[in-house]
Amino acid sequence: MNGDISRIDPRKDAAWAARFAASLREQGCCVVERVLDDSLIEQVRAAMYRARDGIHAEVGQARLARAGELGVLRLMLRFDPVFFRLLALPEVLAVVDATVSPTAVLHLQNGFILPSMPASSTPRVFQNSFHRDFPRHLNGYVASINTFFAIDAFTRTNGATLVVPGSHQRDDAPDPGQVEREAFPVECDAGSMLVFDSTLWHAAGANTSGRDRLAINQQFTRSWIKQQIDYVRALGAEQVLRQPARVQQLLGFYTRVVTSLDEYYQPEESRLYRRGQG
Repeated sequence: MNGDISRIDPRKDAAWAARFAASLREQGCCVVERVLDDSLIEQVRAAMYRARDGIHAEVGQARLARAGELGVLRLMLRFDPVFFRLLALPEVLAVVDATVSPTAVLHLQNGFILPSMPASSTPRVFQNSFHRDFPRHLNGYVASINTFFAIDAFTRTNGATLVVPGSHQRDDAPDPGQVEREAFPVECDAGSMLVFDSTLWHAAGANTSGRDRLAINQQFTRSWIKQQIDYVRALGAEQVLRQPARVQQLLGFYTRVVTSLDEYYQPEESRLYRRGQG
């Protein structure tokens, strides 16, 4: 099916947040255009390759191969500070506040350097099989949202994300025939942000373009849901405290779990789990 989803340019549409909310309810996804400028795109692109090299050195190719992933980069924040900037973008915060609340936390920030290969030799892994990033139906309650950045333009030939509009907030998986009929690649310019309800069925496409395709997925959840990575422990409190207060909160600094009676019985301003965090 040659479909499409709503496309919104915040620079031209003062009411973009209302349009985004309507699209999310109806289709489960939309594209917010021109979120990243060219300078930031190039900084992020270079940093992703540096992060990849750091991850390879730390984890090793054998362990990464056993994970069955295609070019996934986890914990990029530890390798380059530019990735913190993606958490503080006004468009990201507006999306988070309007969906999973101002007390939401970062569930994950993953980079993708999707390699190019013939379609016939592309391995079948989780990311290119249709799936939901939040595989739970809570009677329409939005518990998780994704902001997915196109660092390269998304095209049909370079593995643009495939989506099934309207497949979100359902208890059952869509019929395979429905997926075949209704899934289509989200083509968009570099710097765009694909926003989708994390219960939406989607998959990475096949990259046959002859070059890598870069993207970054940020998933935000209600604060009571455990993060995929404990970012505060992984980055260290000192690094987290160098960030703006809102980024500290998104990283989970205000919703930490105490490990001793001493940590529990602290004055309110020193508590690990602060009041009013959802």
